[in-house]
Amino acid sequence: MHIPWSEVELVVAIADHGSLSKAAAALGVTQPTASRRLAALEAELGEPLFGRGVAGTTLTAFGERLLEPARRMAVCASEVTRAAAAADARPRGVVRVTAPPGVAAELVAPLVPHLRAQLPEVELEVIATIDYLDLTRQDADLALRVQPLSRPDARRALVAVASVEHGVAAYATPAYARTLPRGYGFADVAWIAWPRSHAHLAPNPQLAARIPGFRPAFASDDYLVQLRAAEAGVGAIFLGALRSPRAPATALAPLALDTGALRSTLHLISTRAALAIPRVRAVADLLAAELTAAGKASRATVRAGRR
Repeated sequence: MHIPWSEVELVVAIADHGSLSKAAAALGVTQPTASRRLAALEAELGEPLFGRGVAGTTLTAFGERLLEPARRMAVCASEVTRAAAAADARPRGVVRVTAPPGVAAELVAPLVPHLRAQLPEVELEVIATIDYLDLTRQDADLALRVQPLSRPDARRALVAVASVEHGVAAYATPAYARTLPRGYGFADVAWIAWPRSHAHLAPNPQLAARIPGFRPAFASDDYLVQLRAAEAGVGAIFLGALRSPRAPATALAPLALDTGALRSTLHLISTRAALAIPRVRAVADLLAAELTAAGKASRATVRAGRR
């Protein structure tokens, strides 16, 4: 029995996305097409791969047995694609970068005009998400992550292109800052942060460690909503101070709060295979330089806030 790679790719996509419709969108096909292809594959195999329900799809026992070798095929397929792309020595084509929403907005987006001037034939796609995307399966070419590489990552051929440590600062509008009492501390501030569903994400744990019974004054699961609330004067937003020097001026300014030893690190991650592709290498080099510049600017920002 021969199973084409396109059908194996469909199985992996459905398992990853948890529904036929989401998998179809990720693969660029219609939901009826994906459903028809899955039904044909299951008929050929003589076993169902997924159970269907209101909440989406779940792997059957048979599907689970096929998934691991299917994932290995996905990695190999990505390697083949990247090896073919590396044959073109000129940086051109699409490069996909994944980053947390705040990093995407404050660091990556402001770099785009410079990138387009330097690499006119490169098209940048930014996937702003807090979810983990698998670079070895070509979910993205480059990733900006707060977590460093682990030993298992190294075995999967992931490499750190650049890393920068940066300070953390609290931001608010000057008008809101003037409403705070003299000598204010963390507990005096109305904090904008993540809701309970995302309470494991910074800055919630750091604020909870400093404020007994911490509850945000305003919470959202969307970074841009948090940012707009801060700009509207709702309160303060506790952010990493890593911001591109190219970014436009903001209405927010650092509060005079001593964040002490609170630091964070941002890592630019890729795979060795991806970095062999000229367009990916070129974008990685520009991002690495931007990280260095932003790191220097962040140290000055944190010092200003402490004064």
